[in-house]
Amino acid sequence: MRISAKTDYAVRAMTQLAAMSDEAPVTAEQLATAQDIPVKFLLGILNELKRAHLLRSQRGAEGGYQLRRPAAEISLADVIRAIDGPLANVHDISLETLAYPGPAESLREVWMAVRGSLRSVLETVSIEDLAAGKLPRHVRTLAEKYQADVRQLKH
Repeated sequence: MRISAKTDYAVRAMTQLAAMSDEAPVTAEQLATAQDIPVKFLLGILNELKRAHLLRSQRGAEGGYQLRRPAAEISLADVIRAIDGPLANVHDISLETLAYPGPAESLREVWMAVRGSLRSVLETVSIEDLAAGKLPRHVRTLAEKYQADVRQLKH
């Protein structure tokens, strides 16, 4: 899985909204400044998040953006899918119908495991978790294992 700059910005903007959400809409300019995101690029992202029903907007002097649902009910997977589509896509076809001949036959199961692994993290981390800095234990454990593996490879 490749995390695009667009997706990274979307997650950061949603997290910033969760942190700033005190019932008042937040402007795109405020979000852009807080997260160091180009405002023109951010406006397009916010429109995509709005079309995906993750945000609502309000026009006018008191206008801006707000989360459409509580931050605890919006997962990272929701944001990623809104911006980039499926979490792990193989040739734009369903993994259930995907088939490989001969010795590559079990590759389908590998792709299923990859998708399942991504979902086990991205569907369990909410925007609220990020904003509060309180990730689920299994996610922290995976991050710690990754850091230990990287340190071991460097030595």
